[in-house]
Amino acid sequence: MKTSHTLYSILDLALVSEGHTLKQTYNNALELAQQAESFGYTRYWLAEHHNAINIGSSATSVLIGYVAEGTKTLRIGSGGIMLPNHSPLIIAEQFGTLGALYPNRIDLGLGRAPGTDRETAQAIRSDFMQAAHSFPNELEKIEQYFSKENAHAKVRATVAEGVDVPIYILGSSTDSAHLAAKKGLPYAFASHFATTHLKDALAIYRKEFQASEHLEKPYVMAGVNIVVADTDEEAERLSTSLIRMIVGIFTGKREYVQPPTALTDELREVMQHPQVHQMLKYSFIGSKATVKEQVKTFLAETQADELIAVTNIYDGKERIRSYELFAEIMKELEH
Repeated sequence: MKTSHTLYSILDLALVSEGHTLKQTYNNALELAQQAESFGYTRYWLAEHHNAINIGSSATSVLIGYVAEGTKTLRIGSGGIMLPNHSPLIIAEQFGTLGALYPNRIDLGLGRAPGTDRETAQAIRSDFMQAAHSFPNELEKIEQYFSKENAHAKVRATVAEGVDVPIYILGSSTDSAHLAAKKGLPYAFASHFATTHLKDALAIYRKEFQASEHLEKPYVMAGVNIVVADTDEEAERLSTSLIRMIVGIFTGKREYVQPPTALTDELREVMQHPQVHQMLKYSFIGSKATVKEQVKTFLAETQADELIAVTNIYDGKERIRSYELFAEIMKELEH
């Protein structure tokens, strides 16, 4: 079982809770990252989403800079930048600048989904679908802009040339597994919500992996929903905010993150709905002892090199406490 050197990290959407301002939300994100440094986390990633009132990480690179400025050792990055929304030149300039400001601390995770609805994707970039189909070529453009050799090109991202910003490929299906393997790049799978293709995608990535200047062997990161509290009952109560978020996705009724309530029979029934149940398959909710066993099983099944934890809890302090307990679990699994 792969538990001896499994790294653990955070994926955040800067979720906006009911009654909280955006400023409070961003302050909470920074406080979480600062605490995560002391808990032993490897990286803190922000995900790009648009047109959702409960997600504050729309201007992802700006928020990365804010968090990087307030931390010292934690790697800060994107999980991910949705590349078809953007010009590769602009992303190279943004992350080259971040990499120059915060050396050896910035990660560039790239995905091909829009991170929003179709209408908003069109508003962001009218040729979004064409850009999505061109994802491998767009990725190569970014790599070129970061290379020292691009100093002789007519079009340059001068602030990115030679700057060390590792690239990660994100995936929620099997498509990106082929690309990550071919390019010899680390692969982060969004199993915290896209659970169906996890095992197939990891198998493809590992089978087809070609060593590169970036990696000698495959490197797998896997997303998991984590809600840890002192008791199973308290963790279940905290998880009701997550359950309501998931229901909002399926019903199209997005709202701010709601305060937790008792886990009623009605909510338990909702969790058993096939779509909800499938989406929350890799959600580990409970006390330290309960979640530790779930994590051990997940690591045995996936052999992931790194877990990236998503903790959608209403209250900032309780969220930090959950991440603290999860760090304790991961440290215990090392021994």
